[in-house]
Amino acid sequence: MRVYYLTGAQFALSNLAMRRIKISRFSDLNDPFELMGVNVADKQHRIAFIETKKKINEKQGLICFSEAWKNPLMWGHYAEKHTGIGLGFDVPDELLVKVHYAKRLMKMKVDPVAGKPLPDEGFMNMLLRTKFSDWKYENEWRLFTSLDRSKEESGKYFYSFSDHLILREIILGPKCELPIERIRNIATNISPDIEVLKSRMAFTRFEVLESKSGSRLAKK
Repeated sequence: MRVYYLTGAQFALSNLAMRRIKISRFSDLNDPFELMGVNVADKQHRIAFIETKKKINEKQGLICFSEAWKNPLMWGHYAEKHTGIGLGFDVPDELLVKVHYAKRLMKMKVDPVAGKPLPDEGFMNMLLRTKFSDWKYENEWRLFTSLDRSKEESGKYFYSFSDHLILREIILGPKCELPIERIRNIATNISPDIEVLKSRMAFTRFEVLESKSGSRLAKK
């Protein structure tokens, strides 16, 4: 499946040079409800889920993608106000998980005797991919990955380009000032099949589109 990763221009250059992208930690994501999309009115249940969130955060990371790159909100929020770059990857379908957008917090089963939460595997899998419905503009897909302590770099983890993460497109944001020729040269060193595009704001709707003139002129 083709999915997109939007980021700032300098981060994108680093991604391309190192041929990898950063693995996010749940604690660093911009949604405070990550792993907490459950009704925890009971204080003891709340404490239990906070501890569970800490444990998952220590062992598992994720990469967040969007299924499209044309939403201006995405460029504004994740690509430094349209000055950044979008990277399009082909990722095997079986590695991607579609985010579920919910209007209400999840309910969980509780042990009637002990009064403790009974989160089964299905519940936890849903919790990992549940976000509030107002985030639905992201059309998010997630790639989950275990964190290998031996590969930690100053507290950060990375996922290398591979058969599971094949770079296919590079889209320069509408306000990106990097020369497209420079990006094409970088892309060619990775693979001659990578398409590099310049984008622009649409004239008749709220959307980011390819600037065909910008892309075409740069090829001459």
